[in-house]
Amino acid sequence: MTAKDPRFRFFGNVNVGSTPLSSIPHALSLPLPSLLKNYTHLLYATGCALPTLHSAIPPSAYCIPALSLVHWYTQHPAHPPPPPLDKITHVTLIGNGNVSLDIARMLLTSPSVLAKYDVPQPVLEILSRSSVKHVSIVARRGPLEAAFTMKELREMINLPEASMVPIDPSLLIPPPEATLTRQQKRTLDLLQKGSKNPPGSTTKTWSLEFFRSPTGLTPPSPSSPASMAQLTLAHTHLDTTSGRAVPTGETSSLSTSLVITSLGFHADPETSFFDPALNHLRSLAGRIISPSGSALKNVYASGWAANGAKGVLATTMMDAYAVADTILSDITPGTENVETTPASSFPEMDMSSGDLMLNPYPHPEHPPPEIEQGIKDGLVTQYKDWKAIDTEEVRRGEAMGKERERMGWEEARRFLSRV
Repeated sequence: MTAKDPRFRFFGNVNVGSTPLSSIPHALSLPLPSLLKNYTHLLYATGCALPTLHSAIPPSAYCIPALSLVHWYTQHPAHPPPPPLDKITHVTLIGNGNVSLDIARMLLTSPSVLAKYDVPQPVLEILSRSSVKHVSIVARRGPLEAAFTMKELREMINLPEASMVPIDPSLLIPPPEATLTRQQKRTLDLLQKGSKNPPGSTTKTWSLEFFRSPTGLTPPSPSSPASMAQLTLAHTHLDTTSGRAVPTGETSSLSTSLVITSLGFHADPETSFFDPALNHLRSLAGRIISPSGSALKNVYASGWAANGAKGVLATTMMDAYAVADTILSDITPGTENVETTPASSFPEMDMSSGDLMLNPYPHPEHPPPEIEQGIKDGLVTQYKDWKAIDTEEVRRGEAMGKERERMGWEEARRFLSRV
């Protein structure tokens, strides 16, 4: 196991670079150049952490990004406020990726079922007061272009206390010229069979609204507090040449209590080497690329940070293996086969003292001074701290008959101060 290798060290609760700390104010800020004095190679595996918002529907009391809700029920350190689920009956999710289905599953599953997993107790208490009865999942294209994976769809199909509104059978007939993948065939088969619970047999329901693209959201009338917001949907069809969803000219309106946008994710624009045209870091075959197209010496990226928010966990794992091979080939003398340029040649790195390899004889046992001070202050967590928290969360969960009971940041910090 990597974490047990004496050459490995983990430093948590650290924000590297110029990325704003507004979402996690208690994180330690570490300037990127501080790393370069102690390490010879740098790998970005930061993912794409910011949600993509819908330009026609700005965030408001009736529209929130999916990540806010996910961070709430996973007890993320950003501490987003809980949604007023006791005042909501209908939720609309824009986007049909796995995040959308995960949110729908959380909203439609009984807290008594969720209680045996790792859902925090404060979240369960709010979910127990939820009045959500229906979740609409809106997608601008059709079933064959759905972004969710089979595992997540199957979990929705098998929800114990909810049923799926039947889909128009004509939408589940593939075009005669289409050559379906195994995933597409399985998706159509599941959607044709429908949910485990027959339609009309449950008080909670969900629906997949294919070929619909939101164009606007009208809040409820102030004179009618019980009314819902009105989501305007443009009907679409698939352009067979481009594969894009294009409007048909027809529109409809959907009454809803809350809209949640789940349209993908992008990297933080403040991150070094961010490319606004790509919405992620500039890289090629695992190597960070400069604006002029040169590979930077000893600077790498993997996963979503390098390729954008696409693929499943297995995709990201395979990419990580490939990038690790690239790094090893660059370290081995005589095997580097790509001409690289020192990162210091580019002003965006904001460095003034030479090559990326500022210390050719690094001593990993001596991390940057900011990290050492953060450890003394109890702000930076190490692997042993994570193990202690993990053990305690599992212990607390077992006492409550569940997988684990998660701690918030402040609670975890108080716990570590007593260990």
